[in-house]
Amino acid sequence: MRKFLYIILTCTFLSSCSEYQKALKTTDIGTKFKEGEKQYDAGKFEKANKLFAAIVPSYRGKPQAEKLMYLYSKTFYEMEEWYLASYQFERFVGAYPNSEKLEEASFLGAKSAYNLAPVYTKEQHETRDALDKLQAFINTYPESEYIPEANELVKELDFKLEKKAFEIAKQYNAIAGYTGDYNAPIKAMEDFIFNFPASQYREEAFFIKFDSAYNLAINSVLYKRQERLEEAITHYLAFKKSYSGSEYMERANQMYEEIQSELQNYTTKS
Repeated sequence: MRKFLYIILTCTFLSSCSEYQKALKTTDIGTKFKEGEKQYDAGKFEKANKLFAAIVPSYRGKPQAEKLMYLYSKTFYEMEEWYLASYQFERFVGAYPNSEKLEEASFLGAKSAYNLAPVYTKEQHETRDALDKLQAFINTYPESEYIPEANELVKELDFKLEKKAFEIAKQYNAIAGYTGDYNAPIKAMEDFIFNFPASQYREEAFFIKFDSAYNLAINSVLYKRQERLEEAITHYLAFKKSYSGSEYMERANQMYEEIQSELQNYTTKS
């Protein structure tokens, strides 16, 4: 019985392979399309893609071109060929603005772009591109079933840009001890706080801004020190006002006391 079943399965497999090979070799585009659909439905996307790629030029302008281009684009998506999937879906959307697959194609194209976005430590051109495409989808299809997922993807990409910006600003503070440029991290953190007002890093950003202002003042030449010490106090007060219960508050208070001690060396203007 097992031997018989094995023979049946082997024959079925060989027959399937034979049909695929015949379709690859034939010049009949209808046969290639039919076999491509069969392979697609069976989840064999690489085989389907190969067949579809061979007939795309021949179907241009024909009634079945829309279906072919949708399936062709989808094979790239299923194969996780994100760049090609994004490109092909974008072409599909442009070519078939009245297609019933337009909404899905728009979303999958944007999601493919999302999958191209690199880790936050790298240059974020692809991340911004994906954000633009997802936002365009959200604006175009506000009632779409894909909106919840699209919003989540946007949230992830926004956080990636947020973390990138914060780490860059934080790095300015880390190297300021070597470069002596404490103005750079102050400005970078101010920009970060402005651009990401709801950031989870906001508290730390406020503290680093004060820390940089403190170091700028303490390490200043004498004729600039008083002014910078007083400026550092404004950063301290802003931090304390927003985050009086912060884990950084104890260190901030110590720095504030040092600033006050330094200011005692100067005569208060009447």
